[in-house]
Amino acid sequence: MIAIFYLVLQLLKLYSYVVIANVIISWLIAFNVLNTQNRFVYIILDFTYRLTEPFLNRIRRFLPNLGALDISPIILLLLIWFIEMCMKLYIAPMIF
Repeated sequence: MIAIFYLVLQLLKLYSYVVIANVIISWLIAFNVLNTQNRFVYIILDFTYRLTEPFLNRIRRFLPNLGALDISPIILLLLIWFIEMCMKLYIAPMIF
Protein backbone atom coordinates (compact mmCIF):
# COMPACT_ATOMS: atom_id res chain seq x y z
CA MET A 1 0.00 0.00 0.00
CA ILE A 2 2.88 2.36 0.73
CA ALA A 3 4.33 1.72 -2.71
CA ILE A 4 1.03 2.63 -4.38
CA PHE A 5 0.84 5.82 -2.29
CA TYR A 6 4.31 6.91 -3.38
CA LEU A 7 3.64 5.89 -6.98
CA VAL A 8 0.54 8.11 -7.12
CA LEU A 9 2.48 11.01 -5.60
CA GLN A 10 5.24 10.61 -8.18
CA LEU A 11 2.73 10.39 -11.04
CA LEU A 12 1.08 13.60 -9.87
CA LYS A 13 4.47 15.31 -9.71
CA LEU A 14 5.41 14.02 -13.15
CA TYR A 15 2.09 15.24 -14.56
CA SER A 16 2.71 18.70 -13.12
CA TYR A 17 6.05 18.75 -14.97
CA VAL A 18 4.25 17.84 -18.20
CA VAL A 19 1.80 20.72 -17.66
CA ILE A 20 4.69 23.14 -17.10
CA ALA A 21 6.49 21.82 -20.19
CA ASN A 22 3.34 22.29 -22.26
CA VAL A 23 3.03 25.90 -21.13
CA ILE A 24 6.69 26.68 -21.84
CA ILE A 25 6.64 25.03 -25.26
CA SER A 26 3.44 26.85 -26.23
CA TRP A 27 5.02 30.17 -25.19
CA LEU A 28 8.15 29.43 -27.20
CA ILE A 29 6.05 28.62 -30.25
CA ALA A 30 3.94 31.76 -29.77
CA PHE A 31 7.08 33.94 -29.67
CA ASN A 32 8.55 32.18 -32.73
CA VAL A 33 11.49 30.73 -30.84
CA LEU A 34 10.48 27.19 -31.80
CA ASN A 35 9.08 26.16 -35.14
CA THR A 36 6.41 23.47 -35.36
CA GLN A 37 7.77 22.46 -38.76
CA ASN A 38 10.60 20.80 -36.84
CA ARG A 39 9.51 17.19 -36.36
CA PHE A 40 10.99 16.84 -32.84
CA VAL A 41 9.28 20.01 -31.61
CA TYR A 42 6.01 18.86 -33.11
CA ILE A 43 6.24 15.44 -31.44
CA ILE A 44 6.96 16.96 -28.01
CA LEU A 45 4.17 19.51 -28.41
CA ASP A 46 1.71 16.86 -29.54
CA PHE A 47 2.66 14.57 -26.65
CA THR A 48 2.21 17.27 -24.00
CA TYR A 49 -0.96 18.51 -25.69
CA ARG A 50 -2.58 15.06 -25.67
CA LEU A 51 -1.73 14.57 -21.99
CA THR A 52 -2.87 17.95 -20.72
CA GLU A 53 -5.69 19.07 -23.00
CA PRO A 54 -8.49 16.80 -21.65
CA PHE A 55 -8.10 18.25 -18.15
CA LEU A 56 -7.47 21.79 -19.33
CA ASN A 57 -10.63 21.74 -21.48
CA ARG A 58 -12.72 20.71 -18.47
CA ILE A 59 -11.28 23.59 -16.46
CA ARG A 60 -11.80 26.08 -19.33
CA ARG A 61 -15.53 25.27 -19.38
CA PHE A 62 -15.93 26.89 -15.96
CA LEU A 63 -13.67 29.90 -16.53
CA PRO A 64 -14.84 33.19 -17.99
CA ASN A 65 -13.34 34.29 -21.29
CA LEU A 66 -10.23 36.29 -20.48
CA GLY A 67 -9.16 36.84 -24.06
CA ALA A 68 -5.59 35.77 -24.75
CA LEU A 69 -4.90 35.03 -21.08
CA ASP A 70 -5.31 31.35 -20.24
CA ILE A 71 -5.15 30.59 -16.53
CA SER A 72 -6.33 26.99 -16.79
CA PRO A 73 -2.77 25.53 -16.40
CA ILE A 74 -2.37 27.48 -13.17
CA ILE A 75 -5.66 26.12 -11.86
CA LEU A 76 -4.66 22.60 -12.91
CA LEU A 77 -1.33 22.93 -11.09
CA LEU A 78 -3.15 24.19 -7.99
CA LEU A 79 -5.52 21.21 -8.15
CA ILE A 80 -2.59 18.81 -8.43
CA TRP A 81 -0.94 20.51 -5.46
CA PHE A 82 -4.21 20.28 -3.49
CA ILE A 83 -4.56 16.56 -4.23
CA GLU A 84 -0.96 15.96 -3.16
CA MET A 85 -1.49 17.84 0.10
CA CYS A 86 -4.72 15.98 0.83
CA MET A 87 -2.98 12.68 0.21
CA LYS A 88 -0.11 13.61 2.52
CA LEU A 89 -2.38 14.93 5.26
CA TYR A 90 -5.26 12.46 5.22
CA ILE A 91 -4.19 9.25 3.48
CA ALA A 92 -0.59 9.03 4.70
CA PRO A 93 -1.54 8.79 8.43
CA MET A 94 -3.86 5.88 7.65
CA ILE A 95 -1.13 4.02 5.75
CA PHE A 96 1.74 4.64 8.13
